[in-house]
Amino acid sequence: MNIYENNQISKLFTNRSSIQKIQNKLPKLFQLAELESSRAGKIGMEVGSVREKVIIALLIYKFGESNVETEIPITEPEVDVRVFNRPVSIKTITGSTFGGIKLIWTVDAEKAIEFANGYKPSCDTILAQINWSNEGGLYYIPKDVQLAVINEIGKNRYIKLPKAGTNPRGVEMTMEAMKKLINNPHTFKIPINWGREDISFAVYKRWIDLWKDD
Repeated sequence: MNIYENNQISKLFTNRSSIQKIQNKLPKLFQLAELESSRAGKIGMEVGSVREKVIIALLIYKFGESNVETEIPITEPEVDVRVFNRPVSIKTITGSTFGGIKLIWTVDAEKAIEFANGYKPSCDTILAQINWSNEGGLYYIPKDVQLAVINEIGKNRYIKLPKAGTNPRGVEMTMEAMKKLINNPHTFKIPINWGREDISFAVYKRWIDLWKDD
């Protein structure tokens, strides 16, 4: 038995009806997020924020607004939401591998080093692996799993700093760390087949409708 199954968030990943709803709906909702964030066929960086809102909306739908805190101060850079007072980071990645997952976004090399030196996992993580036309998944990685992995392999193998002399975009987790996290027996996974649908989407329609309202 997974020792975290009594955790309220884990119930999202063990309840059969919740699993089926996520498997059926998440690909379409993330496809809509891409359409909303695209211009001239290119997906903008804002897609990450829209995907995050999709996941937070799922948490609110499952657990109720009173149990999901979304107004998180900017002084807590890792935390995106609190569920039953548990801080949670939401991350998404596209593709079959787990490279490039950011721990913090920064263009300041000194701040990146300072962050890495003081880093310790501080919250649970919900990770969506988007793998269009193939299988990916939605993962729930409790904080204690992250702490166990970083203690096992060490910070130098857990964290990837940007190369000196490059334009840094943040501090990343190594591929080794991610593989250990997702394969840990106490990490929860919902497998998802990422199929696209034919969707008619007018990016300005809802704003036009709001302008029409008296």
